[in-house]
Amino acid sequence: MEQTTQKVVEINGLYKRYGKSNDYAIADINITCNAGEIVGLLGRNGAGKSTTIKCLTGFFQFDKGTIKICDHDIKKEPIQAKQLLGYVPDNRAMFDKMTGMEYINFVADLHGTPQDERQARIDEFQQIFNLGDKIYDMIASYSHGMRQKVCLMASLIHQPKLWLLDEPLTGLDPQTSKALHDYMQIYKQRGNCVMYSSHNLAAVEKTCDRAYIINKGRIVANIDIHEFVRNNPNTTLEEAFITQFEEE
Repeated sequence: MEQTTQKVVEINGLYKRYGKSNDYAIADINITCNAGEIVGLLGRNGAGKSTTIKCLTGFFQFDKGTIKICDHDIKKEPIQAKQLLGYVPDNRAMFDKMTGMEYINFVADLHGTPQDERQARIDEFQQIFNLGDKIYDMIASYSHGMRQKVCLMASLIHQPKLWLLDEPLTGLDPQTSKALHDYMQIYKQRGNCVMYSSHNLAAVEKTCDRAYIINKGRIVANIDIHEFVRNNPNTTLEEAFITQFEEE
C-alpha cells in the first residue's frame, strides 16, 4: 500500500492587508510543506515573508484564505494548531528577568511537556548548542547569540511537528550554525517539517529540500533545490535569485 505523505503546513489563497489600506501586503499565497522536508521562504526585505509567517503562527489575523497545521485550522482550532508549532521569531523576544532554564521550562509548561521528557531533551540540546552553565544565568545578561540558542531550545522542547524559524542564523557563531544545520536534518528525518525564512541563500541551498520565493506579496517560484542543483551546475541559487529580480 502506498504511504501518504503528511501535509504539515497548508496555506491556501492567503490574503492580508494592514489597516485601511486598499492594497494587500500578501495576496494569493499558496504553500504546502510536508513531513520529512525542510522548506525555505526567500525574498527581499518587505516582500511579505514575515507577514506570511505571522499569519501562520496566528499572531496576525488575515483577510482571506485558510491556514492549517497538520489539518488543524489556525482560526477554527488555534490551540490545537499552535501546540504543533515551535517558533523562533526574528526579534528573539524573551523574558529578561528569567534564566534560560526558567524560560525553557516556562515554554514546556505551556505545552504540557512531561518533566522526564523535557530534561532528556534539554540534555540533548545542551550537546548541540553548548550553553553549559550559562543556561542558569539571567536572560538579561545574554549576548544575542546566547538568546538565540535559548530561543531555539525552547522552540523544540515540546517536539513540534512544525519547526518554524525566522532568520535563525543571525548572531550564531560558525560552530553553532553548523550544529543547527545538522540538527535540522536530524529533525526532518524524525518525520517533522522545518520551515525557515532567511536571507542566507547559500545556507538555504545547502540545507533545504524546497524553497518558495516571495516578491511583492506574491509567491513567484516554488523551487526543488536538489533539481535546481542538478540542472544548474554552474549557477548558485543566490545568482539565480539576483538575476530574477534584476530582470523585473
